[in-house]
Amino acid sequence: MEAKKLTVGCGWLWIKQGIYLFKKSPVLWMTLCFIGILGLIGIASIPVVGDPLATLMFPVMFSGLLWGCHALEHDEELELAHLFKGFQHNTQQLVTLGGLNLIGQLMIFGVMMLAGGTALVSLLMSGSQVEDPAVLVQAVSGASFAILIGMALFSVLLLATQFAPMLVSFDKISPLEALKTSLRGCWRNLAPLSVYGVMMMLFAITASLPMMLGWFVLLPIMVTSIYAAYRGIFPGAEIPAEASETPAPQAAETNDGQ
Repeated sequence: MEAKKLTVGCGWLWIKQGIYLFKKSPVLWMTLCFIGILGLIGIASIPVVGDPLATLMFPVMFSGLLWGCHALEHDEELELAHLFKGFQHNTQQLVTLGGLNLIGQLMIFGVMMLAGGTALVSLLMSGSQVEDPAVLVQAVSGASFAILIGMALFSVLLLATQFAPMLVSFDKISPLEALKTSLRGCWRNLAPLSVYGVMMMLFAITASLPMMLGWFVLLPIMVTSIYAAYRGIFPGAEIPAEASETPAPQAAETNDGQ
């Protein structure tokens, strides 16, 4: 599947389209995201197996929210049942996707350990809170090169997983191919994705004040705007848009070399 190359302005456009989808059912969106987060926290709290199990199940639960976006896109009602739709469609493939993500994380940690970050990786993977700040400072100070390598590799993994759940859920492609397709799509659209990321960081700072309450709104908008980005970058039906405010991403497409 070939990704489209879009203009830098589409980064802001995706956010506007995400807000448009959120406004169609704001209370239910906040409820769905709240339940989903609680579910993942509950899974992660299981001793020993919690964190890897949460990583495996994340694409499944995230897929349900994507099906909610898909419903609103086609002028259907958003329902509480959408949260569990990932357990009804391509569940095995989505769990496999989570497994590949988990393997990727473990491989990156392994590379960081080889690069001199053994102490830091041990702290990160322990899952326990560091009570003595001096221990953390010592682990970080001795792992500068490992941190740089880790940041670079985790950035690549993030790009590979960005649109993979959508590609598995809606385009029915294999998890491994979805990761490669997502990475290519993100690479071709680094400019609009950078704008999107910067704007989301600014919104995240605002949402954190006061008492993180803004995240009840920001989290659903992150889901809907990522769905809008997927619809713009990859072939398919255009995301619904308000006539004068949110033209479809394809309208802002650049010449991709053809």
